Amino acid sequence: MTVKLVTVKNEHLLDIQDLDVSFETQRGQAHALRGFDIGLRPAETHALVGESGSGKTVTSMCIMGLLATPPGRVNRGQIIFQKRDLLQLSENARRKVRGKDIGMIFQEPGKYLNPAYKIGEQITESLILHFQMEKKAAVDKALDLLRLVGLGKSRRVLRSYPHELSGGMKQRAMIAMAIACDPALLIADEPTTALDVTLQRQILKLLIDLKNKFGMGVLFISHDLGVVQEIADRVSVIYAGKVIESATKEQLFENPLHPYTRLLLLSIPDAAKRGERLRAIPGNVPNAEHIPAGCSFHPRCPLAEEVCRAEMPLDRDYGDGHAAACFLIGKKWIDS
Repeated sequence: MTVKLVTVKNEHLLDIQDLDVSFETQRGQAHALRGFDIGLRPAETHALVGESGSGKTVTSMCIMGLLATPPGRVNRGQIIFQKRDLLQLSENARRKVRGKDIGMIFQEPGKYLNPAYKIGEQITESLILHFQMEKKAAVDKALDLLRLVGLGKSRRVLRSYPHELSGGMKQRAMIAMAIACDPALLIADEPTTALDVTLQRQILKLLIDLKNKFGMGVLFISHDLGVVQEIADRVSVIYAGKVIESATKEQLFENPLHPYTRLLLLSIPDAAKRGERLRAIPGNVPNAEHIPAGCSFHPRCPLAEEVCRAEMPLDRDYGDGHAAACFLIGKKWIDS
């Protein structure tokens, strides 16, 4: 199958354009992504932030070619990686990209590590598949990877089954699997969610060190802006299947433009506000089967006006690549 090379904006490593994904349910069609756009440069850590149900994991499944079809369906859009549209590739071609050029750290390592196979077998599998390594060379490489992710150069971990490892060790083993083939892009889907605070910081430092060592682009998916502030170069905020604000980390934290982003930032615990009640965002992310008309955030927005209920705001650049989709940018804000 011949795949046409695509022109990529600003030499992005990954460029997702107008991605629309839906799922067929017994109650009708659920729209998980509705014209989703994001661009990630080489060696950049780009965080995708939003509440549960906003479309973050669906995005990662589409990039990896793991979207269950049916019930899922890509209605339109492009996922351009290294100047090729992944959506045009055959399944056989996607397998050659998945695990080799794009690695992924899943949210729950205990769920995605195969309980029937030892850790060493799961790490060496991709090395043998993609690089045709001999078994001994693959084992030696796996030992080096375990040392790199902080598990020591020990054959004990290689010979262990997932259930014999702690949560932090399983996460490190999954990171070793994800980086085994030196991918150009690493997707980290909520990699610290199930870990305690100490382990979270260790895993974040490990990801930063690995990105700097190998020059990977990292798509870091999270609902936690406190974690994002430690690791990201650039941040895109997703709500109901659309990116509603995108900026460098400094721009986003110093001058958030969209009301949703501002409310997310106000909800972050802060030692300076000890004893005060945290700001909460009223309501929930809309059901993907019933996205409201106009701006999808308007039922929860404290600033919403009639135009927000009637029309969908377009994405607009406010300078230096800081973009947002809102009719009310600059409007007087609620007390912080």
